[in-house]
Amino acid sequence: MENFDNPNIENQSAINLNKQEEQFQSRIDMIELRASLEKVKSEIGKVIVGQEKMIEHLLAALLSNGHVLIEGVPGVAKTITAKLLAKTIDVGFSRIQFTPDLMPSDILGTSVFNVKNSEFEFKKGPIFSNFILIDEINRSPAKTQSALFEVMEERQITIDGTRYAMDEPFLVIATQNPIEHEGTYRLPEAQLDRFLFKINVGYPNLEQEIAIIKNQHESKKEDKTEGINRVISAEQLKNYQHLVKEIIVEAQLMEYIAKIIINTRENQFLYLGASPRASLALLTASKAFAALRGRDFVTPEDIKEASYAVLRHRVIVSPEREMEGLSADEIIRQILEGIEIPR
Repeated sequence: MENFDNPNIENQSAINLNKQEEQFQSRIDMIELRASLEKVKSEIGKVIVGQEKMIEHLLAALLSNGHVLIEGVPGVAKTITAKLLAKTIDVGFSRIQFTPDLMPSDILGTSVFNVKNSEFEFKKGPIFSNFILIDEINRSPAKTQSALFEVMEERQITIDGTRYAMDEPFLVIATQNPIEHEGTYRLPEAQLDRFLFKINVGYPNLEQEIAIIKNQHESKKEDKTEGINRVISAEQLKNYQHLVKEIIVEAQLMEYIAKIIINTRENQFLYLGASPRASLALLTASKAFAALRGRDFVTPEDIKEASYAVLRHRVIVSPEREMEGLSADEIIRQILEGIEIPR
């Protein structure tokens, strides 16, 4: 017969309950981080209607300290969203319009002879800032695009044997048009791999389109970024980025990430699978999505949500399947569906 009055049983139940509460309590304080990001969303929302997914991915890249490639047809708010994001954070901002005649020195800077002291002085280019917006990155030839390799990967440039480090935070947001191909140059795979995310931006729906028209009709401002407040300092952003690194990832979820990447290399529909850099990018991005949800631990849903933006530009669909209309996103979806989710 069970003894329901046994105090030891009651004590043991209390201990188990406390353990369960501790398990679900946040071990890292994410309240300030989440509140700050909500303020950023609110500021951007003063101008941008819809495009929640693009904004969320930009914030995840911000927390991950990773670069972003935004692809979409003209007029879907790619450039203005990047400018608004930069304005909500108290950091330097620089915009570079890529053109076919742009030279590497136009981006990085060049040495100029100073007549007064008869010495060469390095004049820094527009890349020396915190937020770099590159419009139509595929408009410049490979020589100019290659100027970004070192600075995107190592946050530094080397000119005339001298190393110049970038100030933190340092984020490159590049845009490109997927439709127009005349006068454009395909980005090399080595450069694509340096982008944490590739975000595909689509058209707004009917309700959003109506809201956009209404906002434009009622707005009296010439400058759309006017009235946008800075809500995060550079120091706060760096602290948030360090905080995201501390987010907990269980061993079975690391194995889940590895299985996804391995499957891209073994998939018969893909000509090129993802590299180990993609594994690390997926891990980092998953932590950022967990932070956006206010959690200090990663779930399989975070990994799945990050997979498309992390992998779509790192894999190459085989020519036969591409002719059939099969996209990288569809293959990634099939891979995710074919792998057992860890519990």
